[in-house]
Amino acid sequence: MATKQKTNESIEALAKKLQTAGDINRLKILCYLFSAKKACVTDIADNIGMTVATASHHLQALAKEDLLASEREGKKICYKLGGAEINADLKKFICKYK
Repeated sequence: MATKQKTNESIEALAKKLQTAGDINRLKILCYLFSAKKACVTDIADNIGMTVATASHHLQALAKEDLLASEREGKKICYKLGGAEINADLKKFICKYK
């Protein structure tokens, strides 16, 4: 019974990550960061074609699910890929269709 509960929790966690990543703007951000490796919010916003506020909102959501990690560099906040195990699979899947 405990194994089934753990499996359900793992699947729920995966579903949450996929749901978070599934937004079109977040897919664009992830694809950009898969190639850039690290970028600050303003650079991401410029490259994706959105406002800094919108990019920041999406970046925070991705970071909350450990898909991205943030670092402060002076007054700038920069992002890189997080520790989520799913990132390698996402890269293969989403950037294939870019």
